[in-house]
Amino acid sequence: MESLTQLINRIGLPRIAAMALVAVLMLGFFGFLIMRAQTPNLAPLYSGLSLEDSSAIVTELQTLNIPYELRGEGDTILVPRDQITTMRMTLAGEGLPTRGQVGYEIFDQQSTLGATSFVQNINNVRALEGELARTIGSLNRITGARVHLVLPERELFRRERQDPSASIVLTTRGELSTGEIRAIQHLVASAIEGLTPSRVSIVDEQGTLLASGTGEDVAGVMTAQNDERTLGFENRMRTRVEDMLANVVGAGRARVEVAAELDFNRSTTTQELFDPESQVVRSTQTRESENLSGGNNGQVTVANELPGANQNNGAGGVTEQGTSTEEVINYEISKTTQTAVTEAGAVKRLSVAVVVDGTYTDDGAGNMAYTPRTADEIAQIQTLVRSAVGFSADRGDSVEVVNMQFAERPELAPLGTEAGAGLLDFTRDDLMNGAEMAVTLLIALALVFFVMRPLLKKVLTPETQPLALPEAAEVSHHGVLGANGQVIPEIEEAPRDKTPAWVANAKSMGETQLQTLQTVGALVEENPRQAALIVRDWLGNAA
Repeated sequence: MESLTQLINRIGLPRIAAMALVAVLMLGFFGFLIMRAQTPNLAPLYSGLSLEDSSAIVTELQTLNIPYELRGEGDTILVPRDQITTMRMTLAGEGLPTRGQVGYEIFDQQSTLGATSFVQNINNVRALEGELARTIGSLNRITGARVHLVLPERELFRRERQDPSASIVLTTRGELSTGEIRAIQHLVASAIEGLTPSRVSIVDEQGTLLASGTGEDVAGVMTAQNDERTLGFENRMRTRVEDMLANVVGAGRARVEVAAELDFNRSTTTQELFDPESQVVRSTQTRESENLSGGNNGQVTVANELPGANQNNGAGGVTEQGTSTEEVINYEISKTTQTAVTEAGAVKRLSVAVVVDGTYTDDGAGNMAYTPRTADEIAQIQTLVRSAVGFSADRGDSVEVVNMQFAERPELAPLGTEAGAGLLDFTRDDLMNGAEMAVTLLIALALVFFVMRPLLKKVLTPETQPLALPEAAEVSHHGVLGANGQVIPEIEEAPRDKTPAWVANAKSMGETQLQTLQTVGALVEENPRQAALIVRDWLGNAA
């Protein structure tokens, strides 16, 4: 115990307190690092959940002893990153999240024994609505969907039947295109018997009517489809021309605009052509006849009936003989029948406008000088553009290429380098983890070099032994007391002059005492605490 007290007195209470504080800080810091390393890296399991789904998922996670964290207002649940896929599969097996919708699992949860037909029909409609909402919600641009179906029942002894209809409310990311809206309509209509796409109405979360669903907007749908086809054709032509010009004038050094007029009329033309020069004998018919006639042969004639006429006058009449031939030839004329169907979407007229920037050169003073392109270059570019868009003068197409200076000048970066080169393909989580590790490393290095190192150096430095002033004050005639309390032997030199020996000895003793006093004073200034302890011991011994 006495040795411990002496050690504490030798080190000093301030140093011990500093050492304890640093030890506590270092233990806390390394404990934080260990806990941080053992804490799993969390990532979102689901987001945008309803409170019912969040409650059910949290209950399931607690049952499985999976660590989790809630964010926002409980609509986002985070779990360890390496368990996301497993947990999603497990929750999907439990039918979670339901997103407030019930699918065909409603028939698994209820017993059909004793259920009326009305209840079964209601459950069927609920199941259809839930399954359609889940299917629509799986689309990329859709975050949520609610579906309402109207399925009229055919009454007995009644021929008329109402058509089914559907209404959908969508929560979307951005604005849906016409093609995406029609895709949802056809998706729902194909799942319900007797439902047509024109009977499906769609509304977004802002209350904007995307599709009326009255079946009377056929003209509006056709117009929207035609506009979409025209816009798609213009975008394809513009992209094609810009990609081609980017290899000629540089990326971003050309702007292209395309205006197309398409013919959406669908026509069918049937044409029959007869070629009179191309005749083919189809059939030939030949008929021959021969006529032979003589006297009257007892025939009654006018001459025989005259009064006084001779009955034998007709017996010697003239005999007549004749032959006739008749030939009928039928010819078949060549005939060609053509049926031409003209589909909608043909190009009626095309207009292309191209603006090309000039060239920039360094004038040697660090400034970029603009140089317009020559007429030959513009003519070559115009020829390329005409070939790319399928220019036709008969349709009245027009292609204009103009050389103008752009407002934004290009950055003349060296070849093979990217001016906008940034970090590597790191995710946001990787960058945050790297920054956290860098800050932790800096803090650890700062503690080691600026706190631990000076403290250890000061503690490990050997302390100066307490001075024994009586002994130190004693002066030997044969040596001098050094700074460490040891006597340094004095080298006596033979006097060079004729000064008496006792004078030289007295002078040497005076210098030795002066040096001893200076040494003792320096030691007291360097170690005031030890000097005070020594004086205190002297006073105690004297008492």
